[in-house]
Amino acid sequence: MILDRIALVLAILGGINWGMIGIFRFDLVSYMFNGPTVTASRVIYTIIGVASIWCISLLFRERHRDDLPDRV
Repeated sequence: MILDRIALVLAILGGINWGMIGIFRFDLVSYMFNGPTVTASRVIYTIIGVASIWCISLLFRERHRDDLPDRV
């Protein structure tokens, strides 16, 4: 599902941003939008947060046999 992939990409980007904060003390989103409290930054943080919550549903979905890759 395309929404799942978009959410996963956003969650990964959010995780990379948190990794940069932890390792380098550099917040890319804040840097791009001139601070963490700017409305644009808060919107980006919110979108990534919602995407991460959406990704929780991926853990509890059943995969159909047709979705699994063929083994050689």
